[in-house]
Amino acid sequence: MRLAFMGTPEFSAPVLQSLLAAGHDVAAVYARAAKPSGRGQKVRPSPVERLARAHGLEIRTPKNFKQAEDREAFSALNLDVAIVVAYGLILPQAVLDAPRYGCLNLHASLLPRWRGAAPIQRAIMAGDEVTGVQVMQMDAGLDTGAVALSQTTPIHEDDTAASLQARLSQIAAQLAPDALAALACGTLAAVPQSEEGGVYAAKITPAEARIDWAAPAVKVDRHIRGLSPFPGAWAEANGARVKVLMSRSVGAAPPAAAPGEILSLDGGLTVACGDKAIELITLQRASKRPQSAAEFQRGFELKVGDVFG
Repeated sequence: MRLAFMGTPEFSAPVLQSLLAAGHDVAAVYARAAKPSGRGQKVRPSPVERLARAHGLEIRTPKNFKQAEDREAFSALNLDVAIVVAYGLILPQAVLDAPRYGCLNLHASLLPRWRGAAPIQRAIMAGDEVTGVQVMQMDAGLDTGAVALSQTTPIHEDDTAASLQARLSQIAAQLAPDALAALACGTLAAVPQSEEGGVYAAKITPAEARIDWAAPAVKVDRHIRGLSPFPGAWAEANGARVKVLMSRSVGAAPPAAAPGEILSLDGGLTVACGDKAIELITLQRASKRPQSAAEFQRGFELKVGDVFG
């Protein structure tokens, strides 16, 4: 089929690769424009843009689709369909209607749960036991379109946002060619979403990333893993900000322990929470690489009784 691919981050790139491998005619790739980032403020193209360049595909990076010329340029592609995967821009109705079969979105949740920007992080943070990828016929609402294909995966107790994203990305890469094959045969049937159970996956804010040690240990653990590696759950120790990238719940804490208090440094870094305790497994100081708890302690003076803020 003749299609446009619309996506930006690492999650999207395997889907584009799978569509190319299936022999589809990718007329253009739409991605968010690269922005300066990092300490050197270098402009780094997105994973989708890099992949598109490697395959010699036309790349378009409109700021939005408010300009008539951007909408007209999209319509002029004469598409069968557009595949949208974590693109990052809202598509106006004129764009949704331009392809012969409209626009199909691959969304990383089981709709209507976790509509919005951060479905993977929110699912882990909420303690969901299962999630998945769904192929949705896009409409004017926010992830409200009818669902055509779906595949689930369990959320494991040691999953981070990174590990779950990698698994869901591969599922999306499998579903996209299947959806187009069914679409070409006229067998892709979409079912409206339920009117009940809708939950919005709001974008993670910097303030939200701070660890609340007074919360139950299971919630603190999910918070850490759900925000790993980006933006990274963080706390303060000895006046410095420290990200915690991996943890696990380890059981009871002394009744008198304060939330955030270091209980043990032997063979790990155990910290009291609102009810029980968790072990911090991987940590990262500003401008440093991620380190195991043992490595972290060698370069950062801590003692039992210190309190993470």
